[in-house]
Amino acid sequence: MWGGRFAAGPASIMREINASIPFDKRLWQQDIAGSKAHVAMLAQQGIVEGEDAQAITEGLNRIAAEYEADGVPVDLDLEDIHMVTESRLAQLIGPIAGRLHTARSRNDQVATDFRLWVRDAIDEVEAGLLGLQRALLARADEHADAVMPGFTHLQSAQPVTLGHHLMAYYEMVRRDRSRFADARARADECPLGAAALAGTGFPIDRQATAEALGFARPTDNSLDSVSDRDFALDYLMAATQASLHLSRLAEEFIIWASQPFGFVKLPDAYSTGSSIMPQKRNPDAAELVRGHAGRIMGCMTALCVTMKGLPLAYSKDMQDDKPPVFEAHDLLGLSIAAMTGMIETVTFRTDRMRGLAESGFATATDLADWLVREGGIPFREAHHITGRAVAAAEAAGVPLDQLPIATLTQIDARIDARVYAVLTVDASVASRTSHGGTAPAQVRARIAQAREELGS
Repeated sequence: MWGGRFAAGPASIMREINASIPFDKRLWQQDIAGSKAHVAMLAQQGIVEGEDAQAITEGLNRIAAEYEADGVPVDLDLEDIHMVTESRLAQLIGPIAGRLHTARSRNDQVATDFRLWVRDAIDEVEAGLLGLQRALLARADEHADAVMPGFTHLQSAQPVTLGHHLMAYYEMVRRDRSRFADARARADECPLGAAALAGTGFPIDRQATAEALGFARPTDNSLDSVSDRDFALDYLMAATQASLHLSRLAEEFIIWASQPFGFVKLPDAYSTGSSIMPQKRNPDAAELVRGHAGRIMGCMTALCVTMKGLPLAYSKDMQDDKPPVFEAHDLLGLSIAAMTGMIETVTFRTDRMRGLAESGFATATDLADWLVREGGIPFREAHHITGRAVAAAEAAGVPLDQLPIATLTQIDARIDARVYAVLTVDASVASRTSHGGTAPAQVRARIAQAREELGS
């Protein structure tokens, strides 16, 4: 590749550290597509003869078929997917293959290939997240009325519905999809034709190659074109946020599947057993999703640290941009698929949820609100009165709605029998009719709106 300048070959360790073909072979489809678009433009502009361009295109098609059938050969001497493909092209069609690299560099070539790959990866994630949203909608609709404890600090706070709880994750995934969409829009510029860093003197048509590869436009600065990896960082940051949400959902399933909670029974397909304790049903899939989030965050951090101190334009450090993105993408895909499968097949033990919602004084806020509405009492005073009522119920070993009216009126004479209408968990959730509230009517309205958003 650079035999004219160097008299001796690289040391064996240099061959190994310098080669990226073990991982960038994953870009072969994008590399073939970019090369075909480039040579077609060269022919169109009269930079390469039409016959030569045809021979190059046919050779690239043959190489693509070989890669599809047998995989990409790993040759450390050829360093990367670009040189492996160019070398094979030369074997197939001879010296004409050398014309393919006219008016381009590996710098703009890899930037283009990697953008194409990230764009495809975003489309895969988008499809997976859409499937997760639909699964959440289906189960939320099924359980729009099912009462469960709502928690703060993992302490029983106020009753909510399971449908409302699941729809909270729908909203998280909706934001995740918007972040990936934003990342894709920013990545939709084509670096091909920026060459090594300064552009080229050949009369190329960068708009033509951008359009051929499905980009909205060519990039506007050749230095930025070859040194920019924002598109990869955008992907990793969106992936990190999505993995955080998946990890939170996984954590809830782990807690809910434990015997003290018993809110869910995870399906056999997403559980494992113990090698020594035959009674165990371990939530390993959810635990791995939780673990994958840490690795995805690590991938994002790794690329941030790699890029933070690089001067313009290209540095060899940037060869390490692809492994963290590839790893994060694989882990995220597994996590989305696992959580979607669990949502679709988990058994929600709504009887257990309701029982715990009724046992934790979760309607205490409803009593305070009633005192404000019916008694005209300032909320802070109502809060104090309600605290005394909770203490009395706790001492008697009964929920609030089973405290005798005599006990309640002794705490505060302004309480009367009408209060019992707000002290059940069903009355509590039904009353939360504010926009975004947990009332079943609100939950169903949001589900209907979400289905329109998804076109389903």
